[in-house]
Amino acid sequence: MAAACGRRLALLRALGSWVRPGAGGSGPACCRCPLGAKRYLLTDSIVKLKEFQHKKVAIACNLPGTKESYLRDLEEKVTQNRLILREELRTLLHLCESQDDVELAKNVIHRYHAENRNVTLGEYKFGPLFMRLCYELDLEESAVELIQDQHLRGFFSDCTSFNILMDMLFIKGKYKSALEVLIEMKNQDVKFSKDTYVLAFAICYKLNSPESFRICTTLREEALIKGEVLSRRASCFAVALALNQNQVAKAISIFSQIMKPESIICTNLNIMIHVQSNMLTPLIEILKDATEGSLSRFVKRHEFSEEVLAKVREKVKDVPTLLARFDELYGKLHINGQVTTYTLDALLCHTPRDRKSHTVLLNKRTVSRRTLQPLSQSLWAE
Repeated sequence: MAAACGRRLALLRALGSWVRPGAGGSGPACCRCPLGAKRYLLTDSIVKLKEFQHKKVAIACNLPGTKESYLRDLEEKVTQNRLILREELRTLLHLCESQDDVELAKNVIHRYHAENRNVTLGEYKFGPLFMRLCYELDLEESAVELIQDQHLRGFFSDCTSFNILMDMLFIKGKYKSALEVLIEMKNQDVKFSKDTYVLAFAICYKLNSPESFRICTTLREEALIKGEVLSRRASCFAVALALNQNQVAKAISIFSQIMKPESIICTNLNIMIHVQSNMLTPLIEILKDATEGSLSRFVKRHEFSEEVLAKVREKVKDVPTLLARFDELYGKLHINGQVTTYTLDALLCHTPRDRKSHTVLLNKRTVSRRTLQPLSQSLWAE
């Protein structure tokens, strides 16, 4: 058991630098991936893959007996239609290390849900746990199969399960499957979160079709009717999709509703709106203002994508006066370090770092207010 635990710890350390490439570095995560192709939209605080893997190590090390005997006992329970306890399923999902293990877990989940489908209020949510397992093992097809299983309606009753799965499919470039999961989520009446809208609009943006534009527009209008506050990231994907579909008026309308459009993505989307609207003189003025902004190193200047600037140049090349002015401003932007090589697509798909207050972390309560004794590490770690 000690040897197995040691191997598991070694594997976890190796995974530390691989899990969610780019986390903790600088620049867009999707561009920092070794292959330059892996992209994700959810932050680590939502996927919680590292926490899940640490929990797997702890459970494997403290398991009485062997993993094989534990799985065998559960398999017998399923065969004999015996009651599956919550803690047994929770332990099983932390022990799975292969597709065969997951197949057993799926059978146990069916058995558990059959016994507990009417006892969901206040119960432990297994959906996110199963999705994190599939995320770790690259078993997105198993996750899709289970989340669409009509016999398991209610088992995945939380938005986090659907969000993690859509993020997983987005990473693999399986945008059509991700859209099917989104539709399934809506059919099951699972409430959308802010992250759901980011994922939904990003998937529609990637599909880039009249149908995906219609879906994005419909979801956005429904959200606004319900009084939902859409994040800037979600709105940026909607603007980019509208531009790709040559729906410039719609793009302008959505962009005008973005609160605090000072981000690098908004800056570049605004440039693209001007390009596609043939508002060339105002466009040159925007670039001029960007080069003549504050010289203080404490004030962040606007940055422009090389790709977007290339489209500006293509647009003004037949107007000599504008072309000369653009080339002059282009040179100044480079001198000022205001040009990035990241494409607009890379900027859109970049996942920002988790915004966690260091003060909150330092002041995290570790002593019970009732007993004045130290809280259990396992309790406040949850």
